[in-house]
Amino acid sequence: MPNKDGHRRFGNIRKLPSGRFQIRYPGPDGRLHTGATTYATKTDADRALTLIEAQMISGEWTDPDRGKIQLADYARAWIKERPGLRPKTVELYTWLLERHIVPTLGEVAVGKLSAQMIRTWRSDLLGNGVSVSTAAKAYRLLRAVLMTAVEEDKLIARNPCRIKGADNEHTPERPVLTVAQVFELADRMADRRFKALVLLATFASLRWGEVIALRRSSIDLDAPTVQVREQLVELDGGEMRLSPPKSRAGKRTISIPSAIIPALTEHLAAYVDQADDAFVFLGKRGAFLRGGNFRREAKWADALKEMGLQGLHFHDLRHTGNTLAAQSGASLADLKARMGHDSDRAALIYQHATRDADQRIADALSARVAAEQQKSAKG
Repeated sequence: MPNKDGHRRFGNIRKLPSGRFQIRYPGPDGRLHTGATTYATKTDADRALTLIEAQMISGEWTDPDRGKIQLADYARAWIKERPGLRPKTVELYTWLLERHIVPTLGEVAVGKLSAQMIRTWRSDLLGNGVSVSTAAKAYRLLRAVLMTAVEEDKLIARNPCRIKGADNEHTPERPVLTVAQVFELADRMADRRFKALVLLATFASLRWGEVIALRRSSIDLDAPTVQVREQLVELDGGEMRLSPPKSRAGKRTISIPSAIIPALTEHLAAYVDQADDAFVFLGKRGAFLRGGNFRREAKWADALKEMGLQGLHFHDLRHTGNTLAAQSGASLADLKARMGHDSDRAALIYQHATRDADQRIADALSARVAAEQQKSAKG
């Protein structure tokens, strides 16, 4: 803003040989910055300086030179330097970045990204046949990268990822088996070594990577409990790698129902070495159990077809176990502990489903009472 003698107290404006006006101003870093663009009139240039000064006063100013780094370079560094990412997560993030983000936005400077660009990018993904689920994953990754650019690196003043609902995957409701169906499916496994695996994964609410990483010492048949301390992850290159569970809450001790103890006892005696660190579930040749080998050796698809359950995923066993636990009246804290979740969100889904089912029961009872009362009144 100019002072009484016509000179600005912040920055300065000069007229270029082209007739346009250029601004220069001191930044919080003590360096003199030149405006990224020029202006047709001195008034426009003056307004630009006033806006920049206001941004500095409010703490919203970002160095435009720092925002010149291309998104592809910044995002690759973000993945590489992010602490605590598991190998499988790194693979997923890298694939999402290179397949769905870099081709469209990779060469754009971080400081030039706008909300409109992000909307167009997401619309194009969906228009080109990318699933809603994959688009949501890519959007969440991009939003996280740019949030770091805002909050930690101060490259931009505001995150341009502001599409409401774009992070939702809208995954369809997964099937829930009855207790009888779980035991029937376990009995239909072509290789008996997988009967206990199906039962334990269901009734202990275990993820695939958790159940195949169990050791003999993980199972206490007297308690009876199972301890989850690690998981096995199959990387894209085929390597099987032991790593910590998905979250801190993933390390847990889970009580298991006595009804599956006979199957576990039989399995441990028939298929597991006596050493405490011996893996409980391995393939026929004694190697780590992989998803593809399990489905082939167990004849998973055949068993599902015979039961009319085509499309059931192994993860649906955990989903079934979670649902049964919620239906037992478990508290939110108990569900979180059993499922191995840090946040309330997933556990609340199961509690909500249980409340819906309970309401349907109440509604049915109300209808029956009303029918009986109406019958009595007519009599």
